[in-house]
This record gives sequence, C-alpha cells and structure tokens, in this order.
Amino acid sequence: MQSALYVALSAQVALERRMNTVAQNVANLNTGGYRAEEVKFETILSQAGAGPVAFSSPGESFVSQRAGPVSKTDNPLDVAIQGDAWLAMNTPSGTVYTRDGRMKMTEAGELQTMDGHPVLDMGGAPIALDPQAGTPTIGRDGMISQGGNQVGALGLFRIDPRSKMTRFANSGFMPSRPAAAVQDFTSISVQQGYAEGANVNPVIEMTKMIMISRTFESAASTISETESSLMSAIRTLGPGS
Repeated sequence: MQSALYVALSAQVALERRMNTVAQNVANLNTGGYRAEEVKFETILSQAGAGPVAFSSPGESFVSQRAGPVSKTDNPLDVAIQGDAWLAMNTPSGTVYTRDGRMKMTEAGELQTMDGHPVLDMGGAPIALDPQAGTPTIGRDGMISQGGNQVGALGLFRIDPRSKMTRFANSGFMPSRPAAAVQDFTSISVQQGYAEGANVNPVIEMTKMIMISRTFESAASTISETESSLMSAIRTLGPGS
C-alpha cells in the first residue's frame, strides 16, 4: 500500500519537471533559433519489498534537434542555416553556438548578434565589415562580399551529437565537446535574407500541458486515496496491532 504512495509521488516529481520544460518552450515560441527542451522518462525498479516496484525517475532533459520554420525577412544581415550546422558567437561565458541568424552591424563594422555578441568566423575570430562599402552579400557557403570583394566568412560549425548541451540565454548552447568547423557545403548552406524561428509547435505543447495537468491531478488523487486507506487501516486495527 505504501508503495503506491511513493510511486505516485515519484510521478509528480517527474511531471513537474516536464511541466517546467513545456512552460519554457511556450514562453519561447517567438524566440529566433530556439530549440525546444524535451524530457526522456525512465523507470527505476526497486526490489526492497516482496515484489518489484517501478518508480518514475525525474527524467533526463535533451534538446530537440528539429529545425525551426524559416521565414523571409529581406534583411541582408539575416541568415538561415540549412542542414546540421550552427553559427558561433563570442560571449563572456566563452564561445556559444546558435541557430539564430539575425545579425546587425555596428558603426565600426563589427558583425554582432541581436544581443550584441560578436559573430565569429571559421577560425574563431570576430567578423568586421566596412560600413562604407555598401550592403554585404552572403553566399550559400557563408562567404561575405562587399563591392565585389570578399571581406569575410561566417563560421559554420557541427556539434558532436554526443555532446551535452548547456543552454546560454534562450537560443544559444555550449556543448561539452568541441564543435568542428564545416568545410563541406554539400548538405549545408546559408540563405541570406531569411531567419529561422523556434522549433516549438504551440498546439502540441498546449496539448502536453493539458495532459500533464490531468495526470498530475490523477497522481494527487492516488496519494489522497492511499493516505485515507492507511488512516482507515490504523483506526481499524489500532496502533498496537
């Protein structure tokens, strides 16, 4: 009887974590390049009693690798990445990778993200443009030209799928393994004048939220019924039985 109580409690812990990830995803529906957070659930078997009991683990979170929708912006400093690659930016926490290709140019010509972080080239150096040389052209391989002259190149990087991803702000990530610069653009390209949105489906996330709320209420009901049964057994049998 007590096992049912602990199983229900473990389910509530797991559901609370899943609800937090859903709430975070919904809050970032309009965040450029945002990758949704998901939770993988597992069960833990306990042999402490007469028979095995399955408990819910809190769950391991992971980043969804689905690409977000791409929309046309006609801004020459916006780019959308096609394929499995990331842009790099320099931050106070180190190099951070993002799919948010919305950029801006400072008065000095430095290419930055919308949050003011320098965008990096393949060698990890900040990219500087000529603010007097006209509108830049960005090729499918990330090469940047102004006035017919090549002035730089966007660094595109592949992240090892075995890496643990630590989120930076909303759409940035710091992988646990070094990222590798992309040199083969057969399956990877850059679209100038486009931007990638969040890979969050609002209908699915709201459905998840409703399902989690109902399941949480069901677990709470199980806990309440189990506690009532325990109290009834104590009253019936007496404290000394």
